[in-house]
Amino acid sequence: MDIDNNPLILELLAAGYAHCAGIVSTQGGLFGGLFLAGIVGSASHCAGMCGPFVLQQAAARAQSVPAARMSEFTRISGAMLLPYHLGRLTTYAAIGAGVAALTGSLAQLSWFGWLPSLLLGLAALLFLAVALERLGTLVQLPVPAIRIPWSGWVSRTAAPLLHGGGALRGYLLGLVLGFIPCGLLYGAFAAAAGSADPVAGALALAAFGLGTMPALIGVALAGGLAWRRWQTHLTPVLPLLMLANAGMLGYLAWSMA
Repeated sequence: MDIDNNPLILELLAAGYAHCAGIVSTQGGLFGGLFLAGIVGSASHCAGMCGPFVLQQAAARAQSVPAARMSEFTRISGAMLLPYHLGRLTTYAAIGAGVAALTGSLAQLSWFGWLPSLLLGLAALLFLAVALERLGTLVQLPVPAIRIPWSGWVSRTAAPLLHGGGALRGYLLGLVLGFIPCGLLYGAFAAAAGSADPVAGALALAAFGLGTMPALIGVALAGGLAWRRWQTHLTPVLPLLMLANAGMLGYLAWSMA
């Protein structure tokens, strides 16, 4: 099919580009906030929760390469685990699009017009809870931690995919672990739902997922012990950044009210 000679396809592509460009211009604060949340949250939280999965995959890849063929490029490319991260981003984006589409449908009803603002406010509160949990740990305050059940089925489903290598296996593992229960991730879902647009919801969760990648790649490269040593220097700063992120989402919720 010759796209250049098909005006309908060209019109659809132009409309899609215009819609995406408009979303980026109007939702840039949301995307930036969730990207920052991914960076901060992965360094303080995701590295501990997802680190073992990353380390096991990186070790399996390293063992599958003969010593004579091992190089620095091979080690780094193996530690990046791009199929695994692409799988996580796929799950995040799909859920973000779904919850945003649901919110957008409900917001069309007059008595649900406040829903996007409420969900952004909920996201701000969830990020605030994560920040207070970290600050409470630093100063020994009895701040209750977020505890979300039903992680057992995710672990059982992911366990067979951890044994062996291959891009497809890594991608499938990322798809499954995209559903892992996490208060920080639920905050990102709530923020994406507040956009009330499926494209914006998908892009928002993709931004969050991209933000989580550097720390997890760092864990795979440096190893768990070295990462924990680095993390001690970051620990006092990360909760303050999460507080700023919660304030940004709270402002977005207030501006939409």
